[in-house]
Amino acid sequence: MLKLLPLLYIFMAKKSMIQRELKRQRLVMKYAKKRESIKKQIKETSSLKEKLALHRKLQQLPRNSAPVRLHNRCMITGRPKGYFRDFGLSRHVLREMAHQGLLPGVQKSSW
Repeated sequence: MLKLLPLLYIFMAKKSMIQRELKRQRLVMKYAKKRESIKKQIKETSSLKEKLALHRKLQQLPRNSAPVRLHNRCMITGRPKGYFRDFGLSRHVLREMAHQGLLPGVQKSSW
């Protein structure tokens, strides 16, 4: 039987922050090929003037289209900090789910 998470975890991050993150993901996917081709041209070019022109072209792209600006968020709470990549959860939710036995193979450590 699946246990429900406590009421503490029903509240998520601000909707605007989650939407902003989704917008960034869409922009990254939209401009990925263009960004990749410009970077490839920069590597292949030997002339300094051409490189500067290509860098200028890269800077003209929207800031949020850079993959560096993406931030991982907890799937349940939307929390951006304390994120565990292996589970896609924040530390609070991970701990609670591990205690409830909802994560197979995860157990509380003792030493």
